[in-house]
Amino acid sequence: MVLLLLLLLPAGFVAALVFAGCGLSGLRHSGRAARLRSLAALLAAVAAALYTWGLLHVAGAVVAAEDGGAGSSPLPPCRTPGQWERAQHVIDYSVDYVPLRFVCETTGGGAYAAEAVPVHVNPAVLVLALASAGCAGAAALGTRRRDTSGAA
Repeated sequence: MVLLLLLLLPAGFVAALVFAGCGLSGLRHSGRAARLRSLAALLAAVAAALYTWGLLHVAGAVVAAEDGGAGSSPLPPCRTPGQWERAQHVIDYSVDYVPLRFVCETTGGGAYAAEAVPVHVNPAVLVLALASAGCAGAAALGTRRRDTSGAA
């Protein structure tokens, strides 16, 4: 699991840089479709960067959970203020990547999401990704309409 996180972190960083580069380079073009594609790439860059930031939080929680030693039970990421009773029943953990969260598994098959990832990360990534897809779709639709109307 740690290896997967170590692979995803640089991939998210590179994706953010590539999207940002594509978005910034497309701003020089004057067409509406080109500007929409640039905006879509910039929104995707921000979404990738924000998701990568959330991954850093999850990686920190995984490192804390794997640390072992004195004070490692219950798992440190699963300790929520005011929820000590729930934390005492934690037996394992898992990581969900969509939505991004650190999940504490309890005895009896229960589970709950720890507060490892800031609460605004998942909703913001979703909104940015949908806005990026919307801009890319509008750019493609505008290009397609122009091509169809020009051929007639």
